[in-house]
Amino acid sequence: MKHVLSVLVENRPGVLSRVTGLISRRGFNIESLSVGPTEDPTLSRVTAIVLADDVAYEQITKQLHKLISVHKITDLTDEGAIERELVLFKVNAASERRSEIIEIANIFRAKIVDVGKSSLTIEATGDDAKLRGLEDLLRAYGIKETVRTGKVALSRSSRD
Repeated sequence: MKHVLSVLVENRPGVLSRVTGLISRRGFNIESLSVGPTEDPTLSRVTAIVLADDVAYEQITKQLHKLISVHKITDLTDEGAIERELVLFKVNAASERRSEIIEIANIFRAKIVDVGKSSLTIEATGDDAKLRGLEDLLRAYGIKETVRTGKVALSRSSRD
């Protein structure tokens, strides 16, 4: 099962290595990883998508809690969390087909961030389904390169 793990850690060298090392040493794959500072410059948030069954996942979180540099662990898997990812697509774009590609980008609220003689580079953000949909449409034009960030996720605000 895919688990979305949000870990608040001290913003110090080596902390990320300890967190990812702990997960990988137990034989689990980290499908996606994103790390960055939070509103508090002394803390960073690690968002990791981990493939593990529930029992193994519980072991991972118990071990993470033992690390001194870990402040808080949140499982966002079943919370309906807000998840986003950034992707860049470099697409073949002959001059007579550019308007079609630009229209597709606009439908997905993506941006054209670079224009070359024979290609366009498109930046898009969203959840996995949106990005896969855009990729499927762009594939017909020929995708030269793709790069994706790791997912970032936060729990939704309560609706009080």
